[in-house]
Amino acid sequence: MSFIGLIALLCFVPPTANTDAGQASTEVASQEAVLAPYRQAAEERWEDDIQKLEALDQTEVDPEHAILFIGSSSIRLWEDMAEDLAPWPTIRRGYGGAKISDLAVFTERLVSPHKFDGLVIFVANDIVGKEDDKSAEEVVKLYDFIVSTVRKTHPHQPIFFVEITPTSSRFHAWDRIQEANSKIADYSKQKKNLHVIRTSSEFLTDQGVPNDALFREDHLHLNRDGYQLWAKLIDRELKRVIK
Repeated sequence: MSFIGLIALLCFVPPTANTDAGQASTEVASQEAVLAPYRQAAEERWEDDIQKLEALDQTEVDPEHAILFIGSSSIRLWEDMAEDLAPWPTIRRGYGGAKISDLAVFTERLVSPHKFDGLVIFVANDIVGKEDDKSAEEVVKLYDFIVSTVRKTHPHQPIFFVEITPTSSRFHAWDRIQEANSKIADYSKQKKNLHVIRTSSEFLTDQGVPNDALFREDHLHLNRDGYQLWAKLIDRELKRVIK
């Protein structure tokens, strides 16, 4: 073989490799495009909180067959989760007033270190009755991104989205919140191992307004009775799906 031929052979890259590399590059670019409007703000606000949760990953041993919970302050404040959901072994990784866009930025870091039999997600700060609220379509797009990120490391585990709860403090935006809940439910029906935990009817009175007896004084976060009701609804769906 000539010297030129040898160089050509050494430099040859199979077409499949080029194709795979191109697809990977396109996928990374597409992912970054989804996160670009949110990444900087999320990192500036939540990086310290995420690092604290990552520190827990170094000191806590995940139980076998765990259910991982990620999301906003309702997850973070559920201090009696292990007791309320026993005998399900749980991992709790909630933080602050996170939006679904914040969660999308940090999903890989929150999820990939853990082994679990199911993932439960609750985040409810994107539609609150303000001008900068996300649309229901934006919420679903970001949820799709979260699901895709989870599937990279956990391709088969069921994912449960807990419906955004009706609260008195945000009931003026309830129609749009319901729209987001509905669209996420429709999206989940089209995907394997995606489930929605329905809660709305249980947190509304016979008059169709939020039951304040289930919430703290801020009329936003659950109190002890609210968490126990939540646990009942979540437990029922976990038992239905996870054998």
